[in-house]
Amino acid sequence: MPNIIELKNIFKRYSLKDSLVLDDVSLCVKKSEAVALLGPSGSGKSTLLHIAGLLDSPTEGCIIFENKQIENLVDNEKTSLRLNKIGFVYQYHHLLQEFSALENVMLPMLIAGIKRKDAERKAKYLLEMLGLQDKISMFPSELSGGQKQRVAIARAMINDPILLLADEPTGNLDPETAQSVFDDMLQTMESNNMSAIVATHNYDLAKKMHRQCFIKDGKLIEK
Repeated sequence: MPNIIELKNIFKRYSLKDSLVLDDVSLCVKKSEAVALLGPSGSGKSTLLHIAGLLDSPTEGCIIFENKQIENLVDNEKTSLRLNKIGFVYQYHHLLQEFSALENVMLPMLIAGIKRKDAERKAKYLLEMLGLQDKISMFPSELSGGQKQRVAIARAMINDPILLLADEPTGNLDPETAQSVFDDMLQTMESNNMSAIVATHNYDLAKKMHRQCFIKDGKLIEK
């Protein structure tokens, strides 16, 4: 299977006085492969995800995405790539309170210039896949924590990204809800042939993914 993304010899420090946050990290993710990223708080998991998603730049190293080197793209090229090819899920859902679940999920498609009826149809499909078919008209204040996170996952997937980057996507949920949301996320990813890098503290959830990698003191170790 071809690589979707390859991080090669990534170093990251925020100033000359700082120690390395990432120290010669290399990671490949193949098409339709889900990779778990484990490690203690402050180990560099979020930094690596931000670099993979072009939200941050490496101090050294290169990023290959679909066989193209991308770390030196200009800002508008990075924005376009993130909008159309990369989905992001965070620990906190960041839903817009004044919009319904359906409208929150539709937003990235509308920003990309897709017709409203097409965005609505796709958003309903994803919400149904994630078990929210009876919640689409509700506002975030009317949803549980697990339901809000499902909406955030659907929103991340609406533009058919080939790579999903998730940073502790179930970190704010109780164990039972976390398991359910995580399983639904993996099933939806598999149904849509997405690759993923998922940072998590939960080893039981990480074991459900194709590979597990560990970051400690800025170094990446693959199990």
